[in-house]
Amino acid sequence: MTDGPMPYRRVLLKLSGEALMGDLDYGIEPKVIQRLAREISSAHSTGVEIAIVIGGGNIFRGAGLARSGMDRVTGDYMGMLATVMNALAIQDALEALDMHARVMSALQIHDVCEDYIRRRAVRHLEKGRVVILAAGTGNPFFTTDTAASLRAIEIGADVLLKATKVDGVYDDDPARNPDASRFDTITYDQVITDKLGVMDATAIVMCRDNDLPLRVFDLRRPNALVEAITGDRIGTLVKAS
Repeated sequence: MTDGPMPYRRVLLKLSGEALMGDLDYGIEPKVIQRLAREISSAHSTGVEIAIVIGGGNIFRGAGLARSGMDRVTGDYMGMLATVMNALAIQDALEALDMHARVMSALQIHDVCEDYIRRRAVRHLEKGRVVILAAGTGNPFFTTDTAASLRAIEIGADVLLKATKVDGVYDDDPARNPDASRFDTITYDQVITDKLGVMDATAIVMCRDNDLPLRVFDLRRPNALVEAITGDRIGTLVKAS
């Protein structure tokens, strides 16, 4: 951890729904979400404002069922609702640690969470609350990766942190190729040209065009989130040049 000034004032953390499954085939593993909450709490204690965008693939993946014949729009809306369930679970785990957290949804579900309003989200962050942004962009055909890029830009985040199951961006799939090399830094254009699959193309282009740096790292590594926020060279940094 750095002893100097914090490199980031505000960050957006992108979590996949699968990150909540642990060793389960489906759903939420309590031990995993509790560990995640502790990581977020430790990171938040450094004074950095934290927003989170969560996926829903551990519960429902609309694109997958669309390929099996379900209407894509219907499937995507079901996927958005799955992200709300995950967001509420994260909120509950954070509140169990006496943290203040707010779930804000791109779909109106007033009985369980707030509507996403950019200025209100920023105000929550300024007051020291963790803001969990659910339901993607609120529109079908857009991934939660794109939602993460969009929300990070809207709230003025200094960096987008993408938590994955690998420790950065590689020139090939490290699960299949043991000789794959990890990048310390890489440009957005190279990610797009080489089709490295860091995030979907729309999300990458949004980051590039708005000069938003992206750090890809393995959240399963102990203290990884704190290291990413405090500026340690963890994972891969994707930037404009």
